[in-house]
Amino acid sequence: MDALATLVDYGAPILPGIAVLGGCSVLLWGSRTVLLRVVVAILAFVLLRDAMTPAGFWTFGVAAGWVPWLRFTEDATVLLAFAAASLLLALGWPLLDRDVGSLVVWGRLDARSVGLGVLAAAVVAGPWLAASIAIPLAARGGPVPSSLLPALLALALAGNLFEEVLFRGALQGLLERQVGPARAVVVSGVLFAGCHAFLASTVTDVGWPLLAFTAHEGLVCAELRRRRGVTPAAITHGFAIFALAAGLV
Repeated sequence: MDALATLVDYGAPILPGIAVLGGCSVLLWGSRTVLLRVVVAILAFVLLRDAMTPAGFWTFGVAAGWVPWLRFTEDATVLLAFAAASLLLALGWPLLDRDVGSLVVWGRLDARSVGLGVLAAAVVAGPWLAASIAIPLAARGGPVPSSLLPALLALALAGNLFEEVLFRGALQGLLERQVGPARAVVVSGVLFAGCHAFLASTVTDVGWPLLAFTAHEGLVCAELRRRRGVTPAAITHGFAIFALAAGLV
């Protein structure tokens, strides 16, 4: 019941905004408005994501003035609920909106894609984790209970899948048609970071370190999507977030 009450308290304040944006999507239904529908979906996602901060579902901070850290709620039920909701949106949206579905290049879920995704996650999270080694764990969020790690991993992988479908699937797919694959990588990565500006500068006070991390992450994921599809990019995103939030280093 506590988890349900927490989710209700989170959802109630943002329901009017989601209703307005959902209404916009309905009014824009049609193949000629796919770009606008993707933009509306991104706005709705930013609202859903950024509302997690005042609701206490996650906490951001910065250590030593420039090393960002991240911790999630220790309520495993809440983490799994967010993971399930994101998975449903990630798989359902491209099926319901076939114009969007045509843009999402999933790629293969095979050993090579998984390996590349994990390796790219090390490229994304590694420099930031290396910079944090000399900083006491207590100064960057503190330890994470080992019992929470499975739910945290589920959230990191499934919870970030919808974000990858938005930015590396629909948005990057549209950009490739307009400006070509190489420029689409850069624009997708930069816009991904730009959509974290409110989170970095208003919702939290982390500032430029969060934007630097998301730009780094966005560019790596965008290039991986260009080469192998959304699936390995989502694996990269998920494991990178898990590495930052698990408190194992």
